[in-house]
Amino acid sequence: MENKLWYNTPAREWKEGLPVGNGRLAAMVLGYPEEERIALNHEWLWKGTNRYRDTEKRSQYLPKVRELLLDGKYEEGTLLANQAFGGDGGVSGKKGRVDPYQPAGDFHFRLKHGPISNYRRELDLDTAMVTISYNAENKVITRQVISHLTENLIIVRIVADQGDFEGDFWLERIEDPDCTITYDIYNNTIRMDGAFHEGIEFCVEAHIQSRGGRISAVGENRLRVEKAEEILAFINIGTSAKGEKPSQECARYPIPKMEWEELLQKHIDEHRKHYGKLKLEIPNTSNELPTDERIGLLRQGKIDPGLVVLYFNYGRYLLCASSANGELPANLQGKWNEDIDPPWQSDYHHDINLQMNYWLAEPGNLQEYTESLFQHIERFIPHGKKAARDLYGCDGVYFPIQTDAWGRATPESFGWAVWIGAAPWLSQHMWWHYEYGQDLEFLEKRAYPFLKEVAAFYESYLIEDENGMLQIVPSQSPENRFEGSGNLPVSLCVSAAMDIQLAMDVLSHCIQASKILNIDEEKCQVWEDMLKRLPPLKIGSKGQLLEWNEEFKEAEPGHRHISHLYGLFPGDLINPEATPDLYEAAKISLELRLAAGGGHTGWSRAWTACCYARMGDGEKAWEHLTALIRDFATNSLLDLHPPTIFQIDGNLGGAAAVLEMLLQSYHGVLDFLPALPKAWPNGQITGIRGRGGYIVDIDWQDGKLKKARVRSVKDQECTIYTRGNDYKVYDEFGNEVNIKKASGKIIFLIYKGVDYYIERV
Repeated sequence: MENKLWYNTPAREWKEGLPVGNGRLAAMVLGYPEEERIALNHEWLWKGTNRYRDTEKRSQYLPKVRELLLDGKYEEGTLLANQAFGGDGGVSGKKGRVDPYQPAGDFHFRLKHGPISNYRRELDLDTAMVTISYNAENKVITRQVISHLTENLIIVRIVADQGDFEGDFWLERIEDPDCTITYDIYNNTIRMDGAFHEGIEFCVEAHIQSRGGRISAVGENRLRVEKAEEILAFINIGTSAKGEKPSQECARYPIPKMEWEELLQKHIDEHRKHYGKLKLEIPNTSNELPTDERIGLLRQGKIDPGLVVLYFNYGRYLLCASSANGELPANLQGKWNEDIDPPWQSDYHHDINLQMNYWLAEPGNLQEYTESLFQHIERFIPHGKKAARDLYGCDGVYFPIQTDAWGRATPESFGWAVWIGAAPWLSQHMWWHYEYGQDLEFLEKRAYPFLKEVAAFYESYLIEDENGMLQIVPSQSPENRFEGSGNLPVSLCVSAAMDIQLAMDVLSHCIQASKILNIDEEKCQVWEDMLKRLPPLKIGSKGQLLEWNEEFKEAEPGHRHISHLYGLFPGDLINPEATPDLYEAAKISLELRLAAGGGHTGWSRAWTACCYARMGDGEKAWEHLTALIRDFATNSLLDLHPPTIFQIDGNLGGAAAVLEMLLQSYHGVLDFLPALPKAWPNGQITGIRGRGGYIVDIDWQDGKLKKARVRSVKDQECTIYTRGNDYKVYDEFGNEVNIKKASGKIIFLIYKGVDYYIERV
């Protein structure tokens, strides 16, 4: 299997390092043999200077904004709306209040040895461990780094295959005028304390243990280890983000009294319980070259089907490493950041980026690692309700387009921020969690209450036009603009396509949930009426799906966002069965966007691959997946936003595209291999999940299904697309199962917990 990234040289810069993480703590390992640098992060280490920011009452401006937009005065309406609801930051000329995600500092060590040879640096995705090894002075020196999943510490092990060794170990942090740093050494522990001016405090502790030898302090922040046979460094980080002293957080994670072998095995076992539930195997694609050389050959035009498998597995690994024990979801850079002033504050963008980070979680059998996302959503609800009332005079919740960890729903990006679609889009993930897992308690206690809050906002926000239609005003297609709407970076309008689709999604999910739970019958009737009265989506003169309420001239035809295709993917409103005309229009829209230069960021290219996979075009999905690696990856396969900014959403979105190519499960129907690329004629995937509570294994040969195994979490009718093939179905006891055939599908009764096999005949 493609489960290792490896190199015969150290990283040239931070974003070519190898990441480890457990959700709470994260580290980037550079692998320098002379002086190692391990860059450290803690998920709650946001500066904290704006953690108590608040909204002001601005809803009195809404009628005038609506009047201007409804009259077609888009430039005036866009400007006034931003003055009323846009906040500072963005293009306002004023400083926004989104706190930047901060580095905790660096753990360094320098071993005393001469020249090295046989250098190797690798990240094993199956064990979640970075290993650096090399020869020096007739010894093989091995360094291993893990972010321990049960002990919640970063652990570094150094050992030589013979004899002893020595070195210096220290902590430091980049010079930062907004942060005061002090050091202390005690009990073989280096401690670094930090305090942001008017912000939060934090500490980093590095406890050194050695087998054999002697440990002594050298200066205020350095320990020297002499004559050691093995060194273990236990690194912990604490913050005051939740109202306790940083040292109190560290004290909750004591140094474990275990030998390395036991520690490592506990870590591996926990990792494999999640990462190991799904496996993708493509035969005859193994490649023994270093990963950077493989990427180089791909850029020269060489085909490497196994490299896409590795990229897929890496995406799954990154979701595990950024989410496992986390209370916060993966941000723009997962949990890895070295800059005190990172691009976009390394924040949470709610208009694609955060959602894309978790597209792979449910189908990819990493559903437990969505918990940090749901905590993020629920953390925002109290202030989101205040913001809805303050800004728009509405019930329910409003979430901002751009934010940080503090649960404050304030708009902070003048020119972009006037958009009410963030909470609806995030609610999709709560619905998915029910849809894939069929957990009624989750639906009743967490998903449905949030969906109702989002629907309550729409009930207050939608306005009836002269034809009885319910319009969304103001509305935008995130981050895009049309000509004639002024000089701000985003145009406001009436009922943009994405906003209509988001409202349709939320209301549909509320209706389904209320019927499943058998509650809120009267409210359900209200939602059904609202759903019928939403404006229809429109098709333009080129056959394209219109992005806005009119066929405006696009200011940037090759824009990176394809928000109007939300209903195609990640939504399921636009499909060839129910909406064939809109489906064809969505195809044309995507082609027009790409022809004009679209897909020019990593995450945008990943979204494009997902859309083509959804449309069953395996070759185009493959083309864009390959381009995602070729054009938007570092040598350590981390995704890049132009010019060269690490941004994790492309990694995670690319992994989602692979899942979409191999199994789709919309509207109660399983679809095996809907977009299988020719580059993978034979293969197997085990442990992929389908909506409706299914776990699926798929074997294919010569580009066609050979056999699939399906297991369900409940008794139900299972429906499967046949794609022109004849299938027989039998259960795990060898009994052939009666099937019904209906318009390209087979239907059979499946019982909870029993394996059923579907075989081509």
